[in-house]
Formats: sequence, C-alpha cells, structure tokens
Amino acid sequence: MVFVSDEETKSVRERGEEVLGEFAQALLENPLFNQALTTAFEARERAAEAQRSALGALDIPSAGEVERLGRRLRSLSDRLEAVEDSLDSLTRDLGALREQVSSKSTGGD
Repeated sequence: MVFVSDEETKSVRERGEEVLGEFAQALLENPLFNQALTTAFEARERAAEAQRSALGALDIPSAGEVERLGRRLRSLSDRLEAVEDSLDSLTRDLGALREQVSSKSTGGD
C-alpha cells in the first residue's frame, strides 16, 4: 500500500487547481468556445420564446403567470380574512348593543 503525505496531497491538489484555472482561462480566451457559448445561449432564448409563443397560442398560462395568480389569490385570501375578522367584531358589538337595549327596555338597569 502506498502512503501519501499531507504535503504531497496538498501539492497535488494545488497543481490540480492551477491546471483547472489555466484550462478555464484558455476556454474563456478561445474565440471558438465563446462563439459556441453565445450560440447556445441564443438558442436557449429562442427556444424559450418559442415555448412562450406556443403556450400563448394555446391560451395556456406561463409559470410566471400562474405564480402571479397564486400571489394575487393569497393576497385576496388575506384581505378576505381581515374582512371576516372585522365582520365578526361588528357582530359581537351588535349583539352587545342589542343586549343593552333589551335590558333597558325591560326595565333592568
């Protein structure tokens, strides 16, 4: 069995990182790679636009539209809950007023 010291492991790791950095730099400086990358991103955008057009033609909402609708529904639900709470409070207040009017009309003070 071969044992490798921590120093040797560190040296190999550092050299690997250096080689990887050099490789990445070479790719970034390569005009053919840059052109291929640009073409791939453009193709991706065209595909996304075609998908949006197809969904629109079929009258199917996009994920963003569904997400916005979900946010609007949650907002509406929160507002409706606030209205329900206010209505409950008004109902309690009205009940208390009815009791006061009833007790005064029956002569109990």
